[in-house]
Amino acid sequence: MKSLSARSAVEPFHAMDVLAEATRRREAGYPVISMAVGQPSHPAPAAALDAAHKALHHGRLGYTDALGTLSLRTAIARHYRIRYGIDVDPKRVAVTTGSSAGFNLAFLALFDPGDCVAIARPGYPAYRNILAALGLTVIEVEANADTGFTLTPESLQAAAARAGQAINGVLLASPANPTGTVTGKTQLKALADYCHDRGIAFISDEIYHGLTFAGEETTALGVTDEAVIINSFSKYYCMTGWRIGWMVLPEDQVRGFERIAQSLYISPPELSQIAAEAALGASEELDVYKASYATNRDLLLKRLPEIGFSIASPMDGAFYAYADVSRFTNDSMDFARRMLSEISVAATPGLDFDPVEGHGTMRFSYAGAEGDMIEAMDRIARWLS
Repeated sequence: MKSLSARSAVEPFHAMDVLAEATRRREAGYPVISMAVGQPSHPAPAAALDAAHKALHHGRLGYTDALGTLSLRTAIARHYRIRYGIDVDPKRVAVTTGSSAGFNLAFLALFDPGDCVAIARPGYPAYRNILAALGLTVIEVEANADTGFTLTPESLQAAAARAGQAINGVLLASPANPTGTVTGKTQLKALADYCHDRGIAFISDEIYHGLTFAGEETTALGVTDEAVIINSFSKYYCMTGWRIGWMVLPEDQVRGFERIAQSLYISPPELSQIAAEAALGASEELDVYKASYATNRDLLLKRLPEIGFSIASPMDGAFYAYADVSRFTNDSMDFARRMLSEISVAATPGLDFDPVEGHGTMRFSYAGAEGDMIEAMDRIARWLS
């Protein structure tokens, strides 16, 4: 029997492993509280559920255009005009099977094997793993207090010099996972200009837009027409399991992305597209959900330091607390396992996000119900005392 390919040997996504173990324990009857993954506890908005119900009652769901229905693409373009005051041609919008498909398409369309892509460290581990699986070289650029917990032209230039390689692509998330960093308009423009001047592809991950609590939420479309924008209905719109996202592409790149999407995905699921279009009009309901995350954020900002965990980065956006737990452990993987097995609280080890310095950090998602967040903090405090 032939062995698996080398690309299958990428690091596991530990947050998903923790989630799987938490699910097994919950099914076995343990009172598990999960703070491991960025999954809102709220349902999809009522308008989305109603639209999906009507579509199911109609009964006929099928393929759509590879880049999504014109109706949804037009609605997404309208969203940019309403929210950001930016006119986007619906033809530049590509609907994807979740943001994950967007990253796959972007990496395949923009880069050749061996190309070098810079990402922030700490950062979302799937970036690193997908890039590695596709035969691309990853440069992880430390994002710390000195850089405002984001990428800067100076940090990119220094990282490229250390690696002895030219950078072909830059991927930035704002708000960022796990740090919560919101990169402001001035910083975003500096990065876009840096990439433009050097012919570097710029990918802006904006899947946590709508979930900014401090700082200046800016879409890269506000500073450049050359960036590839990736967004999703999973986070602000509470539609993780619907697997639906979108991209905004430079006009001259749309056809190339479409050719790859046709063969990889055929089309995004029509049912999810119908629900997503309805969700775009549900901001009043969704902002109530956002207010619940703000309450949980305030709780963790208070309780985590009281427990002995210092806040390791800004909690300006998304719904994560990235905490320094080095007072209690130098092995975040073991700490996560013990916390789940001993007190049934699931959180993600920092090594998922930072393979160099993540041994003393943990990420706590506060997207759950307020009562669960209070109980989780109480359990951890008792456990460590």
